[in-house]
Amino acid sequence: MTQRTPFGLVFVLWLAGLCAAAQFAKVSLIFPELQTLYPGHGSTIGFLVTLLSFIGMVLGLFTGMIVARFGFRKPLLVALVMGGVLSLMQALLPPFPLMLASRFVEGMSHLLIVVAAPTMIARISSDQHRSFTMTLWGTFFGVAFAIVGVFGLPLVKSNGIAALYIVHGLAMFAVAAALHFMLPTSEVQASAASDLAFRDVMARHIETYRSPHMSAAAFGWLFYTLSFVSYLTVLPSLMPEAERSFAATTMSLAGIVASMIIGVALLRWMSAVAVIQIGFVLSGLCVLGFWLFPGSVWVPITLFATLGLVQGASFAAVPQLNPTPRGQSYANGAMAQMGNLGNLSGTVILLWLHSSLGQAGLIGFGLVCYVAGLTVHMSLARLRR
Repeated sequence: MTQRTPFGLVFVLWLAGLCAAAQFAKVSLIFPELQTLYPGHGSTIGFLVTLLSFIGMVLGLFTGMIVARFGFRKPLLVALVMGGVLSLMQALLPPFPLMLASRFVEGMSHLLIVVAAPTMIARISSDQHRSFTMTLWGTFFGVAFAIVGVFGLPLVKSNGIAALYIVHGLAMFAVAAALHFMLPTSEVQASAASDLAFRDVMARHIETYRSPHMSAAAFGWLFYTLSFVSYLTVLPSLMPEAERSFAATTMSLAGIVASMIIGVALLRWMSAVAVIQIGFVLSGLCVLGFWLFPGSVWVPITLFATLGLVQGASFAAVPQLNPTPRGQSYANGAMAQMGNLGNLSGTVILLWLHSSLGQAGLIGFGLVCYVAGLTVHMSLARLRR
């Protein structure tokens, strides 16, 4: 562990995370334009969004093994260059099957970045700054979506879809070039003996998910992501039309601000797991506000502020619970796996519950998620003790 934190390198690694999150944003935020570009494909066009989550769900921990085997530098640089090439290829607006195939490969690029970059940030941060740097990393998804929404959507309207993909590809190349010179070349691999055979992959899955240290952040992250994307998708549509845009934008920003200000302050005084538990308790109380104050725009905003505590502290928990690079690689891989499972299934579940049970389904879904997240962290903390 270094005594001084190289904040310049931390910032560029965070930029790599923005590029990875933009791999989702550059499709989901312009989904209507893509439907116009590829008419006649019906619901299958949705795979352009969900395919990345499916790949992450299946290969998340396997990606952690790749990072543990080959270190952080090579996988990260390869992922950024590969992502840049794929974005430029997508800018050619190829036929739908080729576009779908490019998204499949892009899923691996995304995974390598979101596993290697936070593991590297935790490794180069000093004990004094690690909570801050890991909380900063935790904002990458929300910040990327905000940037694409503010700058990318006008770019698409004025210059077309290809312009957005070209800018994204060039951004990935620029970050890769910066990291090529900034990342240490004499890196020690996290686990040189790690094997990537199928039997070993299965053994690492069992080892990781049986460990109350390596699995804790991932299991909590599952219940966070189940509700985060689904509520962000569904809640604005239930509000008066004049408030929808304000709500959708402010909900994400509330989580980022709470994470960086309140979350970082709390992490100075208590463990990351304790902050996560506080976040789940407060989120559960906020969900009851849907019943007390139906239709209020401030209840969802407050909910996302409390979820911001879970967001930042979950990434901070990985190095706190796993002091070795190997353990951190596996824990981040498990987080990617559980997070993508939550992203993939949460919205479908919430829409079904809301259509079947109305307001009760909306409230019950959140309560189950947050009680389950709190319970799993309490249970795993007891096992660690």
